[in-house]
Amino acid sequence: MSGPIVPPDAMRPPIGVLIVDDERPARRGIRALLEAHPDMQVVGEAASGREAVAAIAAQNPALVFLDVQMPDGNGFDVVRRVGVERMPVVIFATAYDEYALEAFDAHAADYLLKPIDRARFDAALDHARARIRHTQADERLARLLAALDDRKAWKQRFTVKVGSRMQFIPTLHIDYFEAEANYVRIHAAGRTYLIRESLGALAGQLDPAKFLRIHRSYIVNLARVQEVESLYAGEFILYLTTGRKLTSGRSFRAAIQKALAL
Repeated sequence: MSGPIVPPDAMRPPIGVLIVDDERPARRGIRALLEAHPDMQVVGEAASGREAVAAIAAQNPALVFLDVQMPDGNGFDVVRRVGVERMPVVIFATAYDEYALEAFDAHAADYLLKPIDRARFDAALDHARARIRHTQADERLARLLAALDDRKAWKQRFTVKVGSRMQFIPTLHIDYFEAEANYVRIHAAGRTYLIRESLGALAGQLDPAKFLRIHRSYIVNLARVQEVESLYAGEFILYLTTGRKLTSGRSFRAAIQKALAL
């Protein structure tokens, strides 16, 4: 007499999962969602891009939940450091990167939009399982990186949390960005908003024809610059249309002269 039929999935070893996000509540949230999927086993967590690269090498996960925005870079930098050919299957997570969402859709790299919806999470896991089982060479990551590096489309808007709502701010409506510890403060239309980002990483997402870094702490919308005053120390004072005055850093003098044709 034959024994009970065992489903094929039950005979497979669990899928090792690495969770990468700089926010602990976000990592806990993904862990909680994974509890409904017994074929998934969390093998590690990472809170930065540097930790993620080391954990991928040490744990060899089959699947990585990878946050797009992190203080020491972004999820795409992790892919570049590890190498597309050695990268596990990736499910990206993002709160507001509009261009990335368009690129993910175009190149079939899966993503989750924060806050994460359970149905979308389950669907992304189904896609990941299929890709892991077929062990196909994933050329989609390479195409995605090429699309991002092409930089033909710069960041068009920012999503910020205002109370219980998410508000969209068109990039060209922003007057300037100001570094504030591990965050960036957006100044737009007389209001300010704080986002978790580094000014250096942000600079790479903005159109250099429209935005210029003038100081270690400032990136300015060139369309808001109304007047410039040169100081003896090699600095400039930029007078904005809003009435705000920003003093540039000496090392940015040449870039300012070129951008403003001084």
